[in-house]
Amino acid sequence: MAHKATRSSFGETIAKLAEKDSQIVVLDADLGKSTMTGEFAKKFPDRYFEFGIAEQNMIGTASGLALGGKTPFAASFACFLVGRYETIRMSVSYSIANVKLVGTHAGIGIGEDGYSQMGVEDIALLRSLPNFTILQPADDREAQAAVTWASIYKGPVYLRFTRQKVQDVHDDHYQFKFGKGDILKTASPAKESSKPRVAIFATGGVVYNSLKAAEDLEKEGILSTVVNIHTIKPLDEALVLELARTHKNIVTVEDHSIIGGLGSAVSETVAESGIPTKVLRLGVKEFGYSGSPEDLYENFGFSIPKLKQSILSFLK
Repeated sequence: MAHKATRSSFGETIAKLAEKDSQIVVLDADLGKSTMTGEFAKKFPDRYFEFGIAEQNMIGTASGLALGGKTPFAASFACFLVGRYETIRMSVSYSIANVKLVGTHAGIGIGEDGYSQMGVEDIALLRSLPNFTILQPADDREAQAAVTWASIYKGPVYLRFTRQKVQDVHDDHYQFKFGKGDILKTASPAKESSKPRVAIFATGGVVYNSLKAAEDLEKEGILSTVVNIHTIKPLDEALVLELARTHKNIVTVEDHSIIGGLGSAVSETVAESGIPTKVLRLGVKEFGYSGSPEDLYENFGFSIPKLKQSILSFLK
């Protein structure tokens, strides 16, 4: 099973896409080695713009390039990029500029760099803006597909990528379907209705662990459906409501603040429907700290055993 950081998938894919699409340009803010835009810079130096530590200038310029007909991908760490919220709000969202914001090193999974470089509020901020699409792929294949889709789509897009390597949850037959939940595991038939049932919605770096936790729970008689949500905005509300009706228990898992991200989007959808469903949101409730990605996922409840434990406690 492959291990690959989705930021690496982005770097490789954008360099390939640019070979056929001359309108693609890349902007970076002194982090090309980390955001993996180096290959693009070598291949297309005249289409690569280095801004130094000046994300506001980079975003504003990206908007101008977009309004001039280019397809700009502006990359930086998620926390530094979305921290320039006001510029994004006016120059990208309000202008409906065809800008692709690329936030790498998202979540606590970045590890030793510590909280100053951990983007855990980024989805919450950009979900609040009109006209934005938010994509967070779970593995290499999905990241390639998401970048390809974003390069064709006309409008503001936020792509959220991991620093840490993630395991594959898809094979070579995978097809990316924008705006649709990606069902990785389906609960056993309804004839076993006496057993507890839970629908697990996960996104990004925690998808693999969520899937494995669900497989372990199945051995203990708990039926689960696992959905990878690669498109956080717009959310696949129809699927959320369908599973809310058939499972009655929902768990959301995300390497992001528990406020404003996937858990909030799912909860809002269920609450407005009136369907009597219990929801457990698993996310980041405090500031992160320095440590290995594995230790941080363990301490923040995203390891396979901790996810399993949280879901068991919720159902009981």
